[in-house]
Amino acid sequence: MKKTLITLILASLAVGLFANGGAEAASTSEEGSQFVIGMSQCNLGEPWRVQMNADVKREADKHPELKVVFKDAQNDTLKQRSHVEEFVAMGVDLMIISPKEAQPLTAPVKACMDAGIPVIVLDRDLVDDVYTQFIGANNVKIGTAAGQWVAEKLNGQNAKIVELMGLQTSTPGQDRHNGFMEGLEGSDVEVIFRADVEWLEPNARAEMESALARYDNISLVYGHNDPASHGAYLAAKAMDRQDDIMFIGIDALPHEGVAYVQDGILDATFQYPTGGDVAVQQALKLLNGESIEKRIVLGSRRFDTENVTSGGEAIN
Repeated sequence: MKKTLITLILASLAVGLFANGGAEAASTSEEGSQFVIGMSQCNLGEPWRVQMNADVKREADKHPELKVVFKDAQNDTLKQRSHVEEFVAMGVDLMIISPKEAQPLTAPVKACMDAGIPVIVLDRDLVDDVYTQFIGANNVKIGTAAGQWVAEKLNGQNAKIVELMGLQTSTPGQDRHNGFMEGLEGSDVEVIFRADVEWLEPNARAEMESALARYDNISLVYGHNDPASHGAYLAAKAMDRQDDIMFIGIDALPHEGVAYVQDGILDATFQYPTGGDVAVQQALKLLNGESIEKRIVLGSRRFDTENVTSGGEAIN
């Protein structure tokens, strides 16, 4: 029931606040606006991305001189490239982009910069650094913290685990895998099943069903985001195996990953802040003629069954 309610709320938020299919939606009225910001979101199928847009809108609404135009690429790289081109043609004052994939979006962002439009890249990095600023948490560090946590809990138990990866053509997916494997070094924990679920819960549930069919002994599931871990939990629960398996994820939205830990669904989740509010704050500085840093690294916290009630623990 709780999961259904959360899904309905997020769906309403996505439809109500932001455009469907790439149509335009402004966070403030045009009257009195000095600056227009184009916000290119790769998809609104992930609750974390709905939250990112909400964070952008909430911060922008504090500043009547800002107008934000949102575009949803619906998980389509070509559509997102087109949206970037549309923003250039519109002559927006600044663009914020959270790209679906690194390689295909690098050239369009460069073209935006060449047109004299500053670009803030949010969450997923590009192949090169031809942009004004990047904002995101350190995914390698978060993945390493997850691997170390697993090694601490399971080393010496001949543990067999499943890794449900985020899109491997995106930098967070690659970094969360590489960091995790680094964190497992020196332990006897073995990854026996690995699949790219593209950040999507239905894909994760299907892959977990395959893993459960193949392996009788699974100690833990590491999902690159909380929806992946939740999908794996639902697959295990359908086979009455959920109590034999630990589940951990990344994102730690209060109403999602943290709530899952509180409810005993996940054993741990690692925070990945959306950075939406920070992006608007940095955009405003730049638009007002102030200099901004090339990269901003956001902090992270671990929430597990031992510390979730006390606000989690910072990842150093």
